[in-house]
This record gives sequence, C-alpha cells and structure tokens, in this order.
Amino acid sequence: MKHLRPVPAAVAAMTLLAAPTLAQTPPPAIAVTGEATVSVPPDLALIDGGVTSEAKTAREASDANNAAMGKVLLALKGAGIEEKDVQTSRLSLQPQYAPNRSGPSPVVGYRASNRVTIRVRDVGKVAGVIDTLVGAGANEIGGINFMVSQSSKLLDEAREKAVADARRKADIYARAAGVTLGAPLSISEEGHAPPTPYRKMSAGLVAAAPVAQGEETLSVTVSVSWAIKPKE
Repeated sequence: MKHLRPVPAAVAAMTLLAAPTLAQTPPPAIAVTGEATVSVPPDLALIDGGVTSEAKTAREASDANNAAMGKVLLALKGAGIEEKDVQTSRLSLQPQYAPNRSGPSPVVGYRASNRVTIRVRDVGKVAGVIDTLVGAGANEIGGINFMVSQSSKLLDEAREKAVADARRKADIYARAAGVTLGAPLSISEEGHAPPTPYRKMSAGLVAAAPVAQGEETLSVTVSVSWAIKPKE
C-alpha cells in the first residue's frame, strides 16, 4: 500500500495565488446629468481705457503720456471713482519705425501707452464714466465687461436646481424601467458658464453709443449616478 505524502504548505499557497480572482461587478445604477441656469442683471462693470501718446523721443512720448494720464485719473476721481477701483493694466513704450523694404527701418518716433481698468460699482453710471474718460483725453477704450458680484451665491442656487433636475430625470428612467432609486453614488460638476467677454468699442464712437447692460446667465451642469435598490 502506498502512503500519501502531505502537500507542502508552499505548494498549497502557490495554488491559491494562481486561482483567478473574481471581478467585482459595479452595483446597478442610473447615471444622468442635471442642468440649471440663473439669469440676473449685472451689478458691476469693468471698463478698460487709457491714453496713447506719440513723440519724436522716448522721453517726450513718456512725459506726454504721463501728463495726459494724470488728467484722466483726476477726472475719474472727480466723477466719484475711488482710487481702489482704478488699476493699471498695461504700460508700454515702443519705437516706431519708418517703412523701408530695402533694409533696416530707422526709428522715427516713440509711442507710449498707459491703460487702466476701472471698476464701476453702479452699472447705471457706466455711460457717464465713459464720457468722463473721453472728455479727459482718453483715446483708447478697450471694452466693457458686465459682471455679477455675488456670483458664488447664485451658482449655489443653480447647483441645487441642477441636482433636483438630475433627480427628476432619474425618477423618469426608474419608473420606465420598473425599478426604485436608492442613494446617489457620485455627484460631479462639469463646470459653469464662463464670464462674458469684453464688448469692444472704439473711442471715436463710444461717447455717443448707448450702453445696454442686459442680463448675465450663470449655468451649472452636474452628473449624478443613482443606485438602484434591490427588489425585496
């Protein structure tokens, strides 16, 4: 009679490791997206404007630009714009070259530019501030950007509405499929509407142009995955 030898522990362990692991299947779920928008009139405006000066030398162009910009800043202060609401956005001093196709172009002058961003906390005064800029000598008006100062609070409102919209859609799918929704498994926000870009306006037309603020629309989209309750 042959005697059975015990299997070494190492061989048994290797056998267990070699056994295929069962893949875990994800729980049944319904995944939907919810959307919501909130439209409100803007309560804040940013105006981009400034002065560009040209002269024969760099010093002359810089001095002329500084003097012109000083008048603009004084006019803004006289119009009730506080210093904290005026911020320099660009300073430049560049040589100007004569057109020359046969070789290097000579420098014929210099151009100095000083641009500021003006925060207007009463959008009803935007047209008046633009008139003040142009009247004080500003020859560049880059654009106007209307904004909502309390956008975070409004976006939170839109987020709640977006999740409710996702729940509404998930309920429709659940009823159609004959199942019952459980708790949400995941919630992710896909982003919200970007700020309105600057509305370009030329200095020659801006003084006579009406300014319409309109409404700003904030939107939110969320993706929600809802668990399906097992049947009892």
